[in-house]
This record gives sequence, C-alpha cells and structure tokens, in this order.
Amino acid sequence: MAGRRSSLGFLGMFGRSGDLRQLDAALRGADLHPALVPEGVKLTIVNLMKDRWPDEPPSQAYPDVARLFSYCIAGPEAFERSNGPQNRLDAERRIEAALETGDSFDAQIVLMALHAKLISAEVVERYGLHAD
Repeated sequence: MAGRRSSLGFLGMFGRSGDLRQLDAALRGADLHPALVPEGVKLTIVNLMKDRWPDEPPSQAYPDVARLFSYCIAGPEAFERSNGPQNRLDAERRIEAALETGDSFDAQIVLMALHAKLISAEVVERYGLHAD
C-alpha cells in the first residue's frame, strides 16, 4: 500500500494536504506563525509524524508536536508567556527525556529545529545541544 503524501499545493490548483493544514493550525495554537517555519521543515515534521504513526497521527499529536517545536524556536521565557508555565515545564521535560533516550520522536523534532537553524540560542545553551 502506498503511503499518503503531503502536498504544498501548486499555483492554487491543488490545495495543501490536510496534515500540513493541521500542523499550521497547531503552530498557530502554540503561538508560532507558520510562515516563520520553512515549508521543507514542515514537510519533514509531518513525515516524521507519519513514521511514528503510520496509519494516521492522532489529532492531539499535532498540538503536542507544535508546542515542543515552538518551545525550541521561542525559548523558555517567550514560550511561557504565550503558552503558560505548565506547557513550558512539559516541553522541558520532553527535551530532557529526549536527550536521555537519544533516538526518540521528540529528539528528532529538537534535532530538526537545530539543523534548520531555527532553534533559540538559549535552548541550545541550556541543553548543550550541538549538530555533528
């Protein structure tokens, strides 16, 4: 069976795929405007989600991914102002767990932010992140 494919749309003839629309909405919900995230990064994120949930990512997966990604981009203080202290703590716990396990879905999301050079310098310093 062929996997479902994501689509950016083309000259207004074909619409964006549902997974990219869901990710854009989730990014907005995490106070990160989707236009600030390159399309290639968003495509990679939805492809990582497809790898993790081959049938279909659950609807709650998009906001969870967006919050973690938004934390990486905004940094702790700006993220907390927009998303609250509990979401900040959750994102920090997820990053710490990702660093311990090394090869997890959350680690891939953090690594995507790092490789795309979108990650906050404060997050890089705080967690000692580096790209090899």
